[in-house]
Order: sequence, then C-alpha cells, then structure tokens
Amino acid sequence: MKQFQAPRNAVLIIFMISTFAIGMTEYVVTGLLTQFASDLDVPVSTTGLLLSVYAISVAIIGPILRMATIQVPPRPLLIGLMAVFIVSNSLAAMAPSFEVLLLSRLFSAAMHAPFFGLAMSMAYYISSPEKGPRAIAAVQGGLTIAVMLGVPFGSYLGGILDWRYVFWFIVILGFLAFIGLILCTPNIKLGDAPNLKKELRIFTNKSVMLILAVIVFGYSGVFTAYTFIEPILREFAGLEVTGITAAFFCFGLGAVIGNFISGSIRPQLLTKRLILALIILAMTLVAFTFIIRIPPLAFVMSFLFGAGAFGTGPILNAKIILGAKEAPSLSGTIAASVFNLANCIGATLGTILLHSGTSYMWITFIAVGMITLGIVLSVMTNKVEDKSLFSPES
Repeated sequence: MKQFQAPRNAVLIIFMISTFAIGMTEYVVTGLLTQFASDLDVPVSTTGLLLSVYAISVAIIGPILRMATIQVPPRPLLIGLMAVFIVSNSLAAMAPSFEVLLLSRLFSAAMHAPFFGLAMSMAYYISSPEKGPRAIAAVQGGLTIAVMLGVPFGSYLGGILDWRYVFWFIVILGFLAFIGLILCTPNIKLGDAPNLKKELRIFTNKSVMLILAVIVFGYSGVFTAYTFIEPILREFAGLEVTGITAAFFCFGLGAVIGNFISGSIRPQLLTKRLILALIILAMTLVAFTFIIRIPPLAFVMSFLFGAGAFGTGPILNAKIILGAKEAPSLSGTIAASVFNLANCIGATLGTILLHSGTSYMWITFIAVGMITLGIVLSVMTNKVEDKSLFSPES
C-alpha cells in the first residue's frame, strides 16, 4: 500500500509537537525538584542530578546511539525513538524511587539528540534551500515553546495535583506525536546510503569544528548565567513568585520570537548574523544585572535574554547541518549533543563560581566573557569557512 504523503507543513508541525514534548521533559523538572525530594525522600540537592545526568547523557549517549543506528532509515528510527520516549516517561510517572526516576531520565536523554538530529536534518531536506534554516528553526521551535508554555504549565499542574500527572501529560503528548510520525513522516534518504566512516569525517571539517567550539566555549556562557536567573531576579529586581513566573514567561516569549526570526536568515548570511546575534546577547548580559534593578524593566531584559539565547541556537544548528555535507545522518545529532554539553558546562561552571563566593553580577560578567570568546571564534569561522557550502545551489 502506498504511503500517504503529508504536506511539508504537516510534517514540521508533527516534529514541533515531538520536540515540544521532549523539551518539556528536559526542563519541567526544574519546577518540581522540591516535590521530588519530598515524595521520594531525597535531599533537594540530590534532585539536581535529574538535570545534570540528563544533559550529560544527551551529550554522550546520544551520538553513540545514532552511530549504532546509522543504517536504520530515518522514518522507522524516528518512530522507534518516540516509542522509547513514551516508555521512559511512563516509567517516570510510575517511579517508586528516585533511582528509578533517574533511570527514566537516562532513557529519555538517550533518544533526545538522535531525534532532534534526525528531525532537523529531515526538515531541511524536505525544504527548498532558502527555506532550510526556517525548517530547522521550526523543529527547534517546539523546544522554545516548551520553555515558554510547557515548563510553567507543568510546574502548575504538579503544584495543584502531583508531579506524576506531569509525566502522564507528557506521555499523552508523546503518544500524539507517535501517531503523527506514523501518519506523516515521509520515507526519504538523507543523501547517499549512510557510511559511518565517511560521516565521522565531520570531525575533520574545519568549519564545523569551529562552530562546535563556538558552542562549547562561547555559547555555554548562556547557561552559566541562565542557571541562576531566578535568584538573580530575586536579589536585584526584588521579584517574588508571581513576578518571577512572569519574567520566565517573558524569557520564553523572547526565546520563541528569537528562534523564528533566526529561521528567516538566508544560508549565505548565517555567519555574519551569528556574530551580530552573539554581540547583542553579550551586550544584553552586560546590562542585565544593572537594568533589572528597575522591576518593570526586569521583564524587558528577561525577554531580550531569551530572544538572544534562543535566537542564536537555530543559526548554530543550521551552520552545522549545512556545513557538514559529509555527515547528513550524524550532523544534527552532533549539534543537539554539543548544545547539551554546553548546557552542562555552563551550569557546572556557574555552580562552582557561586560556591566559591562569586557574586551573581560577576557570574554574568564571566558569562559575557565566554560569549565574547564565541564572537572571536565566529569571526575566525567567517574568515576560513567554505562559503560555497551555504550557497542556495549547494
């Protein structure tokens, strides 16, 4: 029987629902840590492992899983990965202990990078060259919408009912995505038959390696500052629970808008726009702790921080996927994994700095320094990269 060929926009919507669910799984635990600690009888400090283990697992296990499944066609692999997502979150919802909950996070993290990588690559390949970055931003958009809406909703749902209902809600989202993937995902090949040895040449691609360096050494500064945005808003802006919730919503709104604005950038302008985006992001963070002392402006600065942070992400993703022509199957997974590695590095550095007595203001300044290094690396990339990789004809 011939498979129904869904319109491109329908495929992108299904991918967005999928990445919304995955993004909600990754970030919603930040608003449920005290509930986990109380219900599963562990210290609040221990529940932080639910975040760090997830990020490290995405960075390490994700690429290994993708390499192990590189011969599996994209469509059945996406469906299979979503099945793992449903099972892992069902396990989380029924977890009798913290150890089981942590194990469920490990399974969710394992499918994260391969799914994002495949979805971004497929979105790009079913689009015309000039619409490729916009398609990648659409996939990433599910994650940013999860930051804006999914995380606050999950925290609210867990607060009025129980944290287990949050994971059951995510299971329902995963099931809807699973059905959508079965119905809409096209049977396509992302270039020639995958060859792992050839795909690993991505690590000899000078342009790609520079972008990975931008993410690891520069963009990780975003997470150094973002990890402590809640206490920063309390200390400098004097916001309480309602105000902080509103500030997080503004951050998420900025993230969504920044993400989709970045998706409209033409491929040949990606590097120059990346440099501009990082400069604006650095300037925003320089001013952040000063301007938020005026409470109404705290919401404006949260919006600008979100727009800068998540507006830069799609540009970096697009540059990796477009630049790594030798690795159509592996490039997206590498991109998703490195972003989570940056998340882990930034959050860990911020924690170390805070424990050493560094003030929140200096933490944001150090984050700016890291982003500035990212700007320098981006300028180097602009000078040495192969511009033909980003032309509409390539």
